[in-house]
Amino acid sequence: MQRRALVIVIAAMMLLGGCAGPSQSVYDGLDPLTGVTVTYSKTPIVLYRENPAQAAYARNYLHLGPIEVNKSGNYKYYLWLGIWSTLQPNASAERLDEFESVVVIADGEPLLLDSIGWTPASIETSTHVYPKPVATALDVYYRVTADQIRLIANARDLQLRTTGAMPLEFNVWSEQKAAREDINEFLHRIYVQ
Repeated sequence: MQRRALVIVIAAMMLLGGCAGPSQSVYDGLDPLTGVTVTYSKTPIVLYRENPAQAAYARNYLHLGPIEVNKSGNYKYYLWLGIWSTLQPNASAERLDEFESVVVIADGEPLLLDSIGWTPASIETSTHVYPKPVATALDVYYRVTADQIRLIANARDLQLRTTGAMPLEFNVWSEQKAAREDINEFLHRIYVQ
């Protein structure tokens, strides 16, 4: 009898643990402290901008990924940006101000996004959803709709522009085929629910 109970417990843990396997393109998981279910794509889109004024091969990078947070059937959608540079400058208030609002341009259509926070608590999670691309990367979160995520995922031409005093423009790094496929799988998963 104990062996059967152990098998049932293990099976239940596997089901509750989500679909996070090494070959999966979308992860689901339960935040142990806040109790929300978090869904996100495995591969974020990478954007960059050359920064030759700082150094010969200096670049600034953004990693952009979608997130769904389910709190007892109340679904909210976010875009995460992981912000970093090859020069690894320290975070400053000026740098943070650059990303308080951004414009994502998807096939010429601008989407103005205002940040809702710089910590996981701003999206009701207790830990970072996406791993930091580098240790010094900054995280910022923007509230979006599932349709806005779809527009971004399907855009042939994608750019991001900051709205600070000196706007910065970021372009997609290479083709990003895996990231786009993973985000489309994320969209398929959230629309099937």
